[in-house]
Formats: sequence, C-alpha cells, structure tokens
Amino acid sequence: QVQLVESGGGLVQPGGSLTLSCATSGISFRIYVMGWYRQAPGKQRELVADITSDGSTNYADSVKGRFTISRDNAKNTVYLQMNSLKPEDTAVYYCKADGRLVGRIGYWGQGTQVTVSS
Repeated sequence: QVQLVESGGGLVQPGGSLTLSCATSGISFRIYVMGWYRQAPGKQRELVADITSDGSTNYADSVKGRFTISRDNAKNTVYLQMNSLKPEDTAVYYCKADGRLVGRIGYWGQGTQVTVSS
C-alpha cells in the first residue's frame, strides 16, 4: 500500500521558520518527481515546489528565495524548509508523488496544517 505522510506543520509567527517532512512507502521513491502543494480554505490547491530524483528543483514565484525543497532518496523522504514565513503562507500543505515520467499515477499525502499568525 502506498503511503505519503506529512509532518512538521504548526503555528508560527510571521518571519518564522518550519520544516515539513513527507515520508513515503509503497512506491519506488527514486523514480518519482516529488512535490509540495498547498491549499487555503476556499482556494485552489497550488504548487509550491517540486524536485526530481537527481535534484532539479522548481518553485512558485511566491516562495522562491524563502523555501527550499530537498529529498533523501535513501530515506524515501522529501522535505520543505520554509523561512521568512508570511500570513499568506497559511494553508494545508500536501506532499505529492508524481509518476508521469514513468507512466504511473500520482499519490497525495493527507496534508499538514501550517498557520502563520501573531
């Protein structure tokens, strides 16, 4: 069975930092493009960042320079380091495994809440 389990969310003040983790199982992790998405109430889910197996990264303009995505292929885990957090970063953050490059479907984690507030 496929599992993507996010952790590390919480409440932080503006300007603070959080690191999210997504631990995966049941997939051949190294062949998947891994991504972080977020969704605020009443809003569409949007891409935050993604990363290929060899470490090529892509970021939304809104987070570039503040967030860093990384992956540890030996641990089947992807991370999102979030710095200089803003209230508009408040959302549920979801991990995604994208298998399109290898003819596979994608999988989503259950999400973890990030709230940026004073």
